[in-house]
Amino acid sequence: MFEKKDIIFSETLGVCQVAELPKLSSKAGEQIPYYGLKSIYDKSKVSYIPVEHHQVQLRELISYEEAKKLLDNPPENLDKLLLQEAEYVVANHKK
Repeated sequence: MFEKKDIIFSETLGVCQVAELPKLSSKAGEQIPYYGLKSIYDKSKVSYIPVEHHQVQLRELISYEEAKKLLDNPPENLDKLLLQEAEYVVANHKK
């Protein structure tokens, strides 16, 4: 489970921050925990994804080594969100 303030990758938003962990009501009235995700590159984009049983891929960011490799030799059809992820990881790498 991700925690508030974690920087992660969402296949729909790209690099994003877990801004909040609200509990939202379902149609049956039960409280379901969600990730409130905010895009790093477009602050107007916010998404709420259920913590459990979500269909959207959420994962930790790639490693610095993977990001550097991707930027040094990008494939022709590199997805824009993956490119942004690699650039973010390299730019924020602690040396």
